[in-house]
Amino acid sequence: MSYILGGMAVYGGLGWLIDRWTGHSALFLPIGVIVGVALALVLVYVRHGRS
Repeated sequence: MSYILGGMAVYGGLGWLIDRWTGHSALFLPIGVIVGVALALVLVYVRHGRS
């Protein structure tokens, strides 16, 4: 669970920073959150899903 929350926080934060830098209101924040969740799920699968 912490991988998923951490991924959302880190990549969501990066998305928020890119939004602030480029002047968009809420374009990269949701993209960052989705990418963070996807990468966290891949990490969980790689670390714990293989037999």
